[in-house]
Amino acid sequence: MQSETKICQNCKQQFTIDAQDFAFYEKIQVPPPTFCPECRLVRRLAWRNEKALYKRSCDKCDKPIISVFSKDSGLTVYCNPCWWSDSWDGLEYGADFDPSRPFLVQLRELLQKTPVMALFGLYTTLENSDYTNMVTALKNCYLLTHSDYSENCAYGSILDFCKDSVDNLMLAKSELCYETVNCKECYQALFSVDCEGCRSVLFCRNCVGCSDCIGCVNLRNKQYCIFNRQYSKEEYEKLAAEYASGSHAKIQDLKAKAHDFWRKFPQKFMHERHNANVSGDYLYNSKNVRDTFIATDTEDSRYCSFITPPRVTNCYDFSHYGEVADLVYESLQIGNHVSRILFSWFAVTNNQDVEYSMFSIGNKSSFGTVSLKKRKHCILNKQYTQEEYEKLREQIMGQMKEMPYKDSLGNAYSYGEFFPIEMSPFGYNATTAQEFFPLTKEQATQKGYQWKEREQYEYAITLQSQNIPDSTLEISDAVSREVIGCEHQGQCNEQCSVAFKLIPSEIGFYQRMRLPLPRLCPNCRHHARLAFRNPMKLWKRGCQCAGAGSQNNTYQNTANHFHEKNPCPNEFETSFPPSPEATEGRGAPEKPDIIYCDQCYQAEVA
Repeated sequence: MQSETKICQNCKQQFTIDAQDFAFYEKIQVPPPTFCPECRLVRRLAWRNEKALYKRSCDKCDKPIISVFSKDSGLTVYCNPCWWSDSWDGLEYGADFDPSRPFLVQLRELLQKTPVMALFGLYTTLENSDYTNMVTALKNCYLLTHSDYSENCAYGSILDFCKDSVDNLMLAKSELCYETVNCKECYQALFSVDCEGCRSVLFCRNCVGCSDCIGCVNLRNKQYCIFNRQYSKEEYEKLAAEYASGSHAKIQDLKAKAHDFWRKFPQKFMHERHNANVSGDYLYNSKNVRDTFIATDTEDSRYCSFITPPRVTNCYDFSHYGEVADLVYESLQIGNHVSRILFSWFAVTNNQDVEYSMFSIGNKSSFGTVSLKKRKHCILNKQYTQEEYEKLREQIMGQMKEMPYKDSLGNAYSYGEFFPIEMSPFGYNATTAQEFFPLTKEQATQKGYQWKEREQYEYAITLQSQNIPDSTLEISDAVSREVIGCEHQGQCNEQCSVAFKLIPSEIGFYQRMRLPLPRLCPNCRHHARLAFRNPMKLWKRGCQCAGAGSQNNTYQNTANHFHEKNPCPNEFETSFPPSPEATEGRGAPEKPDIIYCDQCYQAEVA
């Protein structure tokens, strides 16, 4: 089939479905989408609450718990031990299909009465790591999300195989790291971005195999460098001592200088390693993957994000998880040996042929179920024979086409579309959608989305951020008893908690690393790091190498390029926005990066 241009029923913009896309839809026997790729991504991410945690009680054992579902979500919530136990059965909540009402309305009613788990993950793999979500195999961790196999870590997202690290985003196989974004196999990397195999680096960006460096960018296998200038060991240690005093003022001054220095050097148009025929960003060890972000070990897929290895193949519009997944489409938080999962949310561990289902564990041939485990041929949590199941499934699919659910904007949700955002149990601002596609409360309300107001707590701030001592050397362990006022004072759009406390292990980390205490609450610190992770969006751009240097005359090339003195002719798709305005308020730096193609970039850093 040839490519076809359609109009997104949600944003009214044009989008293209090409021949390869049509082949995939035909393979899994679904109609082509009516929402554009970006609207489909936002729709899924609006069902993903990673970081907003609430105190409530288990609706089964009545114990106090932490949950991603607030009390006003309207859902029945069990603590994870109760939910995973055999003391109850999802079939108890089964309902007959009513052909006179839209199917998604009936599924929403089933969701509202059937118990859901408080947090995403296997609680049996956690040791002293209660305040975590979307995690596996953690020990002594606090407020980690979307992280696995880590120990003694706090306030981070997407951490894997890490130790003794605080406030990080996308960190792997690293130790003693602080305030990093997209770093791997690092030791004592502080305030650094896009570094790999580095040791004892401070405010470095895109450095590989470096050690004892400060404020550097695009270096390879260097040591004792400050702002890309080489020093002797003695000279370096003398200058580095100035920055190791634990002074907040000095760190802030160095931060401003380093970030300004970084912008004077070109960056490769894409974060990637060991790929073949890919487009998107933050892609590793993948092949034949298009329009995909933050993915590893993925093949023959498109429009995916947050994908975990190993072996994810033949998937479209799939966000979060993986680990041996095949033929997943328009689904969220799916993984662990699954195949043909369509329009579903949290279907894990040996699911097969599952459609429109939520919290599905080990099920086969199920349609429109909630919180079922190891069942087969179920619809709306009611058991059927195979023949009855297949007949009713066809009836419902036909009914969804004739009587689709319509949201408050008039968008029709026929068979083939993921769940509407307005059905999500989360406020839009409490989801991952807000991180990548931020809205104001007024904008979200106009679209019919929920908005989660900041919960009011009765606590008195005992230490304002401006009164925190400048140096950690002036701090005693008694600071753990203080209630610290966040610098933003709740005036930002970042789920600011207004006040926060420091846990003892966190204070010990700051003292050990000679780091100043934070002035922002954990949520605001997380959003500050997000400014250094590229958006899930691609722009068509050309290489900014003008021959002798960058187009803006900020950077002078150090090597001869294949295009010699002429401007580079290479064009590409990149997630580096052409201007700060293009990111729609994501808190991006005021000055855009200089972006080079792979050939020009490698000539400068190799």
